[in-house]
Amino acid sequence: MTDSLLIKLNDGIYALHDLAGLHVGNFKWINGQWKFKAIGYGSAGELLPGGGPLTDRHNTSFAQLDEARIRAQFFEE
Repeated sequence: MTDSLLIKLNDGIYALHDLAGLHVGNFKWINGQWKFKAIGYGSAGELLPGGGPLTDRHNTSFAQLDEARIRAQFFEE
């Protein structure tokens, strides 16, 4: 695993992983900005859109993806 928290899935979507490498959401390019979409997983492994450890960050917007800023704002507060 790299030290990068962001993994490009395509030009409009980047997966966000926490410091332990767990998938916690995606950044999607929507209406000229990057919007964070939180993702959690249930006990049976089912996908929980808007859930997970970053539920309170769901729909946070960024003009550009800056990994240092995302790391500080989402994981180091």
